[in-house]
Amino acid sequence: MIQSTTASAIKPLELVQPKINPAPATPSETVRNFGSFLKDAIEGVASQEQNAQKMGDKFLTGQVDMDQVMVASEQALLSLQLTSQVRNKVIEAYQEIMRTQI
Repeated sequence: MIQSTTASAIKPLELVQPKINPAPATPSETVRNFGSFLKDAIEGVASQEQNAQKMGDKFLTGQVDMDQVMVASEQALLSLQLTSQVRNKVIEAYQEIMRTQI
């Protein structure tokens, strides 16, 4: 059975809905928004890794079961893999743009 410590750490995925702005965003606003989104995503990955570490420590003291530790570890691993794949795609897109002749 999942205890409340694990249930509170697991958050459901939320649908991202675009905000409707009456005026188009300036390039600096777009960069700032993307930068804050990227920062939040990386902080989320770091948070999941810290949660997995805490769950491992709690397992050693007998406070949680092994299945809870495995769930937290797999979540952290999947988040890290997703972040790595997104980074690879961004690098590929950048390289493709740089190869484009004007």
